[in-house]
Amino acid sequence: MSQPPSSAQPPAPALEGRVALITGAARRVGAAIARRLHGAGAQLMLHYRSAERDALALQAELNARRADSVALVQADLLHVGAPPELVKNTLARFGRLDVLVNNASSFYATPVGSIGEREWEDLMGTNLRVPLFLSQAAAPALKKSNGCIVNIVDIHSERPMKDYVVYNIAKSGLAGLTRVLARELGPEVRVNGVSPGAVMWPEDDLHFDAVSRQRIVSNTPLKRAGDPDDIAGAVLYFAAGAPFVTGQILAVDGGRSIHI
Repeated sequence: MSQPPSSAQPPAPALEGRVALITGAARRVGAAIARRLHGAGAQLMLHYRSAERDALALQAELNARRADSVALVQADLLHVGAPPELVKNTLARFGRLDVLVNNASSFYATPVGSIGEREWEDLMGTNLRVPLFLSQAAAPALKKSNGCIVNIVDIHSERPMKDYVVYNIAKSGLAGLTRVLARELGPEVRVNGVSPGAVMWPEDDLHFDAVSRQRIVSNTPLKRAGDPDDIAGAVLYFAAGAPFVTGQILAVDGGRSIHI
């Protein structure tokens, strides 16, 4: 006997009606996160610093799928007033904030003997100071919406990478900040982190030539590099599928961190 057609509506997208602010969102992992959260129904405020062309192209792509769902904000996050201004702009445009993704990052080698004030301020600033002050600025709005923060950490926050002294320190601090904020902002706000492994190689080959890349992949249990969408999927999990998870850092690295 045939069943009558169901009148049930398909479930709403996981982040429908929610607003996400993503830093460093114009390219690479940040753009993948933007596409994944947007596909789950979120409205987006996408931050960029200098990649205006990429940011405009991504905005046009996503707004073509859902009109007026994506806005852009340009800022040098190292400027003291930038974090609260980003939050202010997001609230002015969308009226709420549910998800903050601290993705923007500087990455380059600083072996002992080469570290100066500029390198310290840049790497510690983008990878640790900015996430702290942006989270602080966003906290009232996130508490109001019972929202969440997702920090993009690094597997080298626990297992340092040679020659990247300041970057390692900064990402270790970000891992600690993730746990501290989970205690400070609970119960209203969940705070978690995603630690990528070999997902996208740096755009310079100074420390990651073909031989180095092959060595890294061969030491990874899954024997391959990852994809930005692997990170985006983990961010979506924390944003929409983990209501009882906070203070956790998920390694998305093909198992590399168990082998290093």
